[in-house]
Amino acid sequence: MGFPGTWMTESESMVYRVVPKCACSTIGQIMFYSDHGRFFDGDIHDSTAGLHKWAQDDSQGPIEANVLAHKSFSFTCVRNPYTRILSSFFDKICGIQRNGKRYRGKLVPMLIQKYGIEVGKPESGFEFDQIKSFRRFLLFARDTIRWHRPMDPDIHWSSMSGHVATFIANGGRYDQIIWTEKFNEGMQVVLDNIQTPCPVSLSDIPRFNESEGHGPKRAHPVEDYFDDLSMHLVYEIYKRDFALFKYDFENPANKMPTADIDLAEVHAKLSG
Repeated sequence: MGFPGTWMTESESMVYRVVPKCACSTIGQIMFYSDHGRFFDGDIHDSTAGLHKWAQDDSQGPIEANVLAHKSFSFTCVRNPYTRILSSFFDKICGIQRNGKRYRGKLVPMLIQKYGIEVGKPESGFEFDQIKSFRRFLLFARDTIRWHRPMDPDIHWSSMSGHVATFIANGGRYDQIIWTEKFNEGMQVVLDNIQTPCPVSLSDIPRFNESEGHGPKRAHPVEDYFDDLSMHLVYEIYKRDFALFKYDFENPANKMPTADIDLAEVHAKLSG
């Protein structure tokens, strides 16, 4: 199976397991910059050179050799499950994608038909009942994850622990798991543990949010989207994420982690 979703700098200074909707655009650009002294011109997900990616055939050998020998500092990044699923909804379901179209072609029309979701239109300023539609989307996300219908779960809302686990199960080990909510603090730990061809000053790095501006803005505080039933669904889907990455299930308004991540626990529970 190898190491899907794994990126590595060409200098092999660091290895990163991508978790969608968890600052991956910014991390990828930092990796690219640390080797080349410039940012990739465009969305880093579109790069085909300058950064090793498992999806590129000629990168698989170097990545596999590095990870199995644990030659480089390896890390990943996680995010509060409540804000991550909300972000997925606004970006992937409501937003217009980089190609000017809706995400995954027929997905949104199917959601409108089968789940009664509204997504609004750019022409009318994306006006719709965000809370009602999001809660219906949650039912759909649960159906895809629990029963793989009406489709397999998408990488943007499948569990973070599922992404993180493939790296461990195939022979990798993490040196650091950072929180999106404490990004600079966590990324600085990574940089302090490695040597890069080009120095990186985090205070000078812009945030690369490639999904911003392509869809509706969130109109309410995070907690307003989650009633008792929604919280139950989120817990059903992301129970392991809350536990392993130390997020507060009881209070959707609290996006910050409540304890330190136990790397030994993560490796033990995700190795099978």
